[in-house]
Amino acid sequence: MATMENLIGLVNRIQRACTVLGDHGGEGASALPTLWEALPTVAVVGGQSSGKSSVLESIVGRDFLPRGSGIVTRRPLVLQLHKTDDGTPEYGEFLHLPNKRFADFARVRHEIQEETDRITGRSKMISPVPIHLSIYSPNVVNLTLVDLPGLTKVAVEGQPDSIVGDIENMVRSYVDKPNCLILAISPANQDIATSDAIKLAREVDPTGDRTFGVLTKLDLMDKGTNAVDVLEGRSYRLQHPWVGVVNRSQADINKSVDMIAARRKEREYFQTSPDYGHLASRMGSEYLAKLLSKQLENAIKARIPSILSLINKTMDELESEMNHLGRPIAVDAGAQLYTILELCRAFDRIFKEHLDGGRPGGERVYGVFDNQLPAALKKLPFDRHLSLQNVRKVVSEADGYQPHLIAPEQGYRRLIDGALGYFKGPAEASVDAVHFILKEIVRKSLNETQELKRFPTLQTEVAAAANEALERFREDGRKTATRLVDMESSYLTVEFFRKLPQEVEKGGNPQASAMDRYTEAHLRRIGSNVSAYVGMVCETLKNSIPKAVVYCQVREAKNSLLNHFYTQVGRKEGKQLAALLDEDPALMERREGCAKRLELYKAARDEIDAVSWARS
Repeated sequence: MATMENLIGLVNRIQRACTVLGDHGGEGASALPTLWEALPTVAVVGGQSSGKSSVLESIVGRDFLPRGSGIVTRRPLVLQLHKTDDGTPEYGEFLHLPNKRFADFARVRHEIQEETDRITGRSKMISPVPIHLSIYSPNVVNLTLVDLPGLTKVAVEGQPDSIVGDIENMVRSYVDKPNCLILAISPANQDIATSDAIKLAREVDPTGDRTFGVLTKLDLMDKGTNAVDVLEGRSYRLQHPWVGVVNRSQADINKSVDMIAARRKEREYFQTSPDYGHLASRMGSEYLAKLLSKQLENAIKARIPSILSLINKTMDELESEMNHLGRPIAVDAGAQLYTILELCRAFDRIFKEHLDGGRPGGERVYGVFDNQLPAALKKLPFDRHLSLQNVRKVVSEADGYQPHLIAPEQGYRRLIDGALGYFKGPAEASVDAVHFILKEIVRKSLNETQELKRFPTLQTEVAAAANEALERFREDGRKTATRLVDMESSYLTVEFFRKLPQEVEKGGNPQASAMDRYTEAHLRRIGSNVSAYVGMVCETLKNSIPKAVVYCQVREAKNSLLNHFYTQVGRKEGKQLAALLDEDPALMERREGCAKRLELYKAARDEIDAVSWARS
């Protein structure tokens, strides 16, 4: 089975990688995925003046934490302890100062203060960005602790009123996580019911499964009182036994009493105490460190399979998003031109899919021909144009001073020309309707071309070029459609007129018709003949107008929508091409963030794979 050193060291390395790559948890659902929050940790929680710093120094066996009044811990301190062989020198290393060893722990204290100020300034503000400190010593156990700012009830001078809530929210962002073990530190000389640490732990861990209670300042309790009820779990029960510790007094700190000597003094206190002697085997900072190390090891061991599963799942998601976001842009002009053309082809491919039925939209073009055009043709005012009154007016005006002899040819022509002119409206309306459908398909295709979303400038240019091309196609379509109508007017079908005399012979006495060319029956026959001819032309145009529209607009849009744009792009120089590939800064930032997170998860997986897991 993997050793405790391997297990805790594994998490230490992953935590360091998290911090280097900007993952320190608490980033919200909309941010990049976080690995930090999946890692088991021990968070040290306590109110100001609870003895939290003294407990940590006692566990480490070194005096290394900044001290002072007010809020001293203003950034989380990830304290990674590494047990070394007896006789080896002790030293500390900071993640932000790689390969620099601090053998003087006074300098460690100074560096913690300096690094805190580097982020927060010399104000009393706080920051969630952790400081990583690794301590290598034969006097420690393998353990990782996260020292959090002390809980407070009031803001001190120089701090905003929100500082109380800000600190609590930061602490909660750690202890809320189900994989976080809570080291709740409370002073024994205060009522446990008022403990800030216990109050917060009760809220986030009501069952007490993750909470380890620590009582400090047992030696400072009023004479005749003790904390046995708390330590034995009668005052406030937790799933894990309470641990009492006795830290150095202020006098000891002032005298720089050796921490190893302080540990020995602590052991003697519990062994000789009439109140706590029966609990001595599970009291003291040394016992606390071993307990936490064992519990952290167990938590890591239990979580490794789910962490590995999370890593694999998140890597797939990040790689998918990276593919979606696209590769970084090349600086070479040729590569940039190739990228632009590829993006345009991707858009063009989607545009064609809409027209050809792979995506919705193209069916609306057929709807124009199958519904809109026939409906518009039916609404044309032929009844008014071929009314008895209008036929008489047109025929008589066409005859002039000389009435027609057999058939009013000029009257027919004028009536037919006037009727055929009405077809231009539906023809142009069909052209416009298809034009607007194509414009809408262009808009949809641009939105659906995910690669183009990276480059707003290029997207705008492609949209402008496509719409400009559609305008040219519309103009060609309008000319062709109206030309079809003009063609019908310019040459009437002769066979239709050749049938007219036969109809007259079949219809009655031609001599009577010749004597009165303006009777109602004669005018009605003229209107009926013109209506029949117009109906024949209507059926022809109902078929030919869609052909013209498709040929001039749809076909051209499929074949050459961006041809003019391609020509223009091919003439551009490097700077102009780069301007087209001016990527959205938010997407650039997102890609960079995803790349770093992917690097983190790969490193974490490699770390886990590197640990030798022997089956028991």
